Formats: sequence, structure tokens, C-alpha cells
Amino acid sequence: MENEAINAATVAGSVAAGGDLSMISLFFRADAIVKAVMILLVLASVWSWAIIFDKARRMRRLAKLGDSFEDEFWSGGSLEDLYERVGSTPDHPLAMLFSAAMREWRRSTQPNRTTTDRDLHAGIQARIGQVMQITMNKKMERLEKYIGFLATVGSTAPFVGLFGTVWGIMNSFQAIAMTKNTSLAVVAPGIAEALFATALGLVAAIPAVVAYNKFSTDIGRYGNRLATFAGEFSAILSRQLEERP
Repeated sequence: MENEAINAATVAGSVAAGGDLSMISLFFRADAIVKAVMILLVLASVWSWAIIFDKARRMRRLAKLGDSFEDEFWSGGSLEDLYERVGSTPDHPLAMLFSAAMREWRRSTQPNRTTTDRDLHAGIQARIGQVMQITMNKKMERLEKYIGFLATVGSTAPFVGLFGTVWGIMNSFQAIAMTKNTSLAVVAPGIAEALFATALGLVAAIPAVVAYNKFSTDIGRYGNRLATFAGEFSAILSRQLEERP
């Protein structure tokens, strides 16, 4: 009788404690490993959202500045005048690409240098193209920074959450074996704690996957835009080089 009374009191305490299934309560009732999994997933989610907001803001800014620069570039004005305005302080990749090419153009076509030889023309064009390619690679590498983290979170967070769930369910089964009570009131809190880890994994992974796909597409398009501008600008400089006396 005494043992039955103790078991009844234990079950009653479990039921009372299990009545609160809020997220905070589920976190504090979880064991150390499940808590570590939850904290890891929350940190990954917060860092992912920080990257998402930063990349979204930066891509919008680059698109706006790029449109403004290209409108000015194709307006028919002097390239030298445009370089004087933006060459010293380029603030976006298109302007940086333009400035790098114009600097190399100026160095290669100084007044005291003859540029009538065809091989010399080809060398100047090659150097300008190489300078633009190097500049473009550097800027694309900077744009792609932290994108890999989103891919990692998107692919691993569900499995990390699943690990927390499996570990939590194992603990729940051990608790059932110890109390020898399989009522839903006893089982439900432990199962809820375990499933909470999977939910956090999905919360971290889904936005990361969506953002990774979007930013990968946007960055790829911006890279194509830079490559197109580099090709067009190289053709313009090549024509001007051939027209020089």
C-alpha cells in the first residue's frame, strides 16, 4: 500500500508538471543534451536570419545603384568625365569594374606611349580584360560570403533536431520503465519535449533553404550582369583603341 501511494504521488506530480506544455517549460524540462540541441538550433536560426536580412538589403542596394550607374554610363557622356566622378570612390561592383578598367586604360594609353602596333593593342585589351575579370571575381566572392552557411543550416538542422527528438524519446521510455506507468499524462510531456527539438530544426532549416535558393539565383544573375557589362565595356575600349592615331 505504501509503495502504491508513493507511485500515485509520483504520477500526480508528473501530471501536474506536464500540464504546462509551453515552449519555455518544454525547454527547461528537457535534459542537458536536448537543451544543447535546442540552443544550437536557435543560434543557427538567429544567425541565418541575420544573414538573410543583410543579403536582402545588400542585393536591393546593389540593384538600385547598378541601375543608376548604367543609366549614366549609357547616357552618351564622356567616359573620362564619368571616371572623374566615380573613379576615386566606387561604391558598388559595377562602378568598381568600370574604375579598374579605366585605370588600366589610362596607364596603357599615356600620351608618351605609342599604341599603333597591333600586338600592343592586343596586349592592352588583354590586360584590361584581366583586370576586369579579377575585380569581378573578388566582388562575386564577397557577395557569396555566408551563403554556404545557409546551405549548411538548411541541410543539417532537421537532422540535428531529429537527433534531439530521438534522444528525448529514449529518455521518455526510460521514465516509463522506471515509473511503470504508461498513461498519456505521463508520456505526453516527454514526447512533447522531444518533438520540440524537431520543430526547432524545421524552423531553422526552412527559411535557410528558401533564402539560399533565392540568393543563389540573385547572385548568379548579378554575376551575369557584371560579365555582360565587362564584355560591353571591353568592346567600347577596344574600338576607341583602334580609333586612336
